Amino acid sequence: MTVHLEVAEGVGTIRLDRPPMNALDVATQDRLKELAEEATTRPDVRAVVLYGGEKVFAAGADIKEMQAMDHAAMVVRSRALQDSFTAVARIPKPVVAAVTGYALGGGCELALCADYRIAGDNAKLGQPEILLGLIPGAGGTQRLSRLIGPSKAKDLIFTGRMVKADEALTLGLVDRVVPADEVYTAAHAWAARLAQGPAIALRAAKESVDAGLETDIETGLAIERNWFAGLFATEDRERGMRSFVEEGPGKAKFL
Repeated sequence: MTVHLEVAEGVGTIRLDRPPMNALDVATQDRLKELAEEATTRPDVRAVVLYGGEKVFAAGADIKEMQAMDHAAMVVRSRALQDSFTAVARIPKPVVAAVTGYALGGGCELALCADYRIAGDNAKLGQPEILLGLIPGAGGTQRLSRLIGPSKAKDLIFTGRMVKADEALTLGLVDRVVPADEVYTAAHAWAARLAQGPAIALRAAKESVDAGLETDIETGLAIERNWFAGLFATEDRERGMRSFVEEGPGKAKFL
């Protein structure tokens, strides 16, 4: 298998494993979707790390495979391509991308599906599809512009240039930069902390932010309001408030 799901202590690591560059061929895309859906439904997975290994996150699509496709074939495949990434973006749990080395094209688009991105100081990110006479096709034109703004996204998409970790941090493309050999440890620590949190409230927070960004402010406020009120029916809310009153803030245990 070219993608694996490993679970320990509430954290599920979705690991790309297609040496040497983790090229995202059709089989890898389909497996990624399968494991994202598994992580969504497994109760022992409370947070997720996306990881490509110590040397590279994912260098993009399998160009040789794509070169053999004509227009008709890609009309059929393009939806499945997007669906595999959307399955990752819709995991209703905290998701962090641990980015080492190259995250280009589909690799960058996969990182964009996470809620938070921790990059190694050796990371290089970009959307070079324009250099092939194409545009990003796995969500890059949409998620990148929503993350860093349309003008910055257009610069990266129009030029196809790669950015190093420090510039990616300045752009807001990644959220934190650490030494390359500490990327997975830092990402796992981020996920492990949230894996101890209130699962339903975290889901509510993620869905409220994500759905709210796709609509007008009034609808977004309605989404927030409904989730906020609904959480008053949960055991986690009772436990959290009881702990606050009896022990002070930040001491509630939700597992």
